[in-house]
Formats: sequence, structure tokens, C-alpha cells
Amino acid sequence: MRDVFLASAVRTPIGKFGGALAPLSAADLGVAAVRAALERAGIAGEDVDDVIIGHARQAGNGPNLARQIAYRSGIPTRVPAFTVNQACASGLKAIVLGYQEIAMGAAAVVVAGGAESMSNVPYLIERARWGLRMGDVPLTDAMYRDGFSCPLSGMLMGETAENLAGIYGISREEQDEYALESHRRAAAAILSRRFESETIPVEDRLQTDEHVRLNAAIEDMRRLPPVFSKNGTVTAGNSSGITDGAAAAVLVSEEEVRRPGIAPLARIVAAAAAGVDPQVMGIGPVPAVQKLLSETGMRLDDFGLVEINEAFAAQVLACVRELPFDPSRLNVNGGAIALGHPIGCSGARIVATLVHELQKRSVRYGLAALCVSGGLGLALAVEKA
Repeated sequence: MRDVFLASAVRTPIGKFGGALAPLSAADLGVAAVRAALERAGIAGEDVDDVIIGHARQAGNGPNLARQIAYRSGIPTRVPAFTVNQACASGLKAIVLGYQEIAMGAAAVVVAGGAESMSNVPYLIERARWGLRMGDVPLTDAMYRDGFSCPLSGMLMGETAENLAGIYGISREEQDEYALESHRRAAAAILSRRFESETIPVEDRLQTDEHVRLNAAIEDMRRLPPVFSKNGTVTAGNSSGITDGAAAAVLVSEEEVRRPGIAPLARIVAAAAAGVDPQVMGIGPVPAVQKLLSETGMRLDDFGLVEINEAFAAQVLACVRELPFDPSRLNVNGGAIALGHPIGCSGARIVATLVHELQKRSVRYGLAALCVSGGLGLALAVEKA
């Protein structure tokens, strides 16, 4: 097995729902990220062997978003491309698949990432194809049909977070405090320009993350009603934001790293995936991380930085109960509660954030993990190059 390196990792600013990036499609956002990733890596499109893009809300976007992005990014038509849908983990799964291709010798350079425009998810008129004949037909929100609603558990994603809050005794206060800290950390990162190394502007539309509340206050969090249960604890404030964005990385083999002009950010150490009961899908990172630790012989203490995607505060706090590590290492620049969770993009986004933050700190290893609707977890370990 060959070593695999991240020669670059970038992301767009994350746009809020119906915000500055709403006029752009997922393909538009992906093109911006891929072009920038290639430029940062110092690698020409002619040298790319494969393009893999995660995309979760696919309705209305045309076939094979990855191929659209590759073609429009100037990558030669002879280079194949395919799209991955593993819901919230799609962007990270794209990176893992690229890692595996290179490690096995099937490729030397792979562009991998994710893109999502949640602002452009359509409504559906079901059964219209064969004639409606009579009566009213409701519009179906594809945001729910293709994401928020889990057909395996029969529950909304937020209801599975309520399950975890109940199982682990996670209070509303804990969740609100965690959410506030996510905004505080993200706001501090924006104001100190800490995200500049990973973020690329999208045309003249957006230069910095749009969903973060720079002046978030606990009083604002406490005023929000529960969304999924009358007496529940999960609110819009302690859940991830509905947003738009894209992220991309250029993965290269150890032979490619020796080429002049290539300065890798990190080496991929290992990846692992696992399944859990769909009714507690948010705990998915726990068995995935445990599997990764078992397969590598590493310990949680080895990781100086940890990125666990913040689908819900309750979900992250439940994972931390099972994976005890220093919370100062977790989501140090905030997470999806503050920044937003553009579904197909998020897995690649947390990798970009992780590898750039590794460069700024005296730590060696970083860990990225996500929960996945349907009851899955995916984790990736990287080492600073």
C-alpha cells in the first residue's frame, strides 16, 4: 500500500439558506472549489486520474455532478469522474475512496470533495407523471424526502438527536451552551482571519462564512422553542444550519509528492466506517473511531485536533461521552452549528479545516468524523506532513 497525501484542501465560504450563494448551483460551487484546489496544489488538470465528488441532495442537479464539475474545471474529458451519495458523509467518503484508489496503485492523483446547494433543493409533485385526474396534490419538499426524514427509523433527524439526549441525559442547557461555544469559536476564527488559508472566495458574491452569528448570546438560544417534540431539547439554535458550499482536495501518491512545487499538508493515516441503529444515528462516529483506533493501534490521546461534524449539539455531546478526550481539541474553530452543514460538502469541509489547523499548531495527528442518516459513522485520521 502506498502512502497518500493531501496536496491541497480548500473550501468555499459557507452561505446561509437563501443567502449570497443561493443563485449558484452545486456544480457552480464545486467548480470554484476544484479549480482552487488544483491551483493550490500546483497540479494541472492533465495530471488528474480521477474525480470523486460527494453530493447528497441530488434532485434536479442533472446526472453525475462530479463529471459536470470536472468538465467545467478544465480537467480533460478522458479523466473519469463519479458522484458519491453517503448522505452527511458524502464529501469525506469521496476523499476516502480517492485515498483507497491511490493506496492500491490504481491512481496517482485524485481530486475529491463535496458540493451542496441546499437553497436549490426542489419541491416534488409526486404521481404527476401518470396523471393526477382529480383533486389537490401536495408538494413534497425534497429536503425532507431526501434527507431530513429517515425511511429506516421513520423519524426526522432531529428526533434521533432527541433520542440521544434522552439516553445520555443531555440537558437543553448543555446543548445551548455547546451551540453558543460553536458560534464563539467560529466568530473568533473569522475575525482573526484563521480560515483564510482554507477558504477561497466565490466570484464577488461571498468572501467569508455567512451563517455564523458573530454576536451570539445564550439568551437568544434559550428563547428558541424545541422543534421535534413539545417537551424536547433540540432547537434550531443547537442544530446545524441549512447552508450552501463546496470543498475539494487534491490527493497524491508518495511518488507525486517528490515532484518540484508540491508541498503536502498531511498524510492520510487510515479510515474506518461503521453502522449503528438508525434511531440513534448521531452516535455513528463512536464505533467508526473505535474501529479506526483498533486497526491502527492509535489512542484518542494521539490526536491533537478532532473534528466531529456538528449535526446536533446533542449528537456531538453524546459522542464525547463515549469518546473521552480533551474538549479543547474538539472543533476548535467551531463547527456545523455555527458554520452550517451543506450536506454533501461537510465531510470534505471538516478535512480542509482540520489539515489547515494542523499546520498552525504543534500537533501531529488529526481526526475527522461524521454521523450519517440511516445509522452510519465515518472517520479519517491524518498526520501533518
